[in-house]
Amino acid sequence: MAKPKARQMADLSDLAVAGAEITVRVTPKAAFNAVQRQGDVIKVLVTAVPEGGKATADVQALLARALGLAPSRLELRRGATSRDKTFVVRAA
Repeated sequence: MAKPKARQMADLSDLAVAGAEITVRVTPKAAFNAVQRQGDVIKVLVTAVPEGGKATADVQALLARALGLAPSRLELRRGATSRDKTFVVRAA
């Protein structure tokens, strides 16, 4: 799968700690891909449709890039079919 390009990418490298839980609010079918940080809230906008895990895969890839990690280091803990998703940073 190609890496989704993002128009806006927040720097989330301070959250890239092994064992950290990161909760995001997802907006599928957006006009552009973006990772936005507004205080304690992280919003991820993806152009993918929420079918067959496509949007979740794009969210994981965008979030990993914002964290400065490989996508394989992020594990979806909760919210596979929800707009609110929780990812956990795995140890290297």
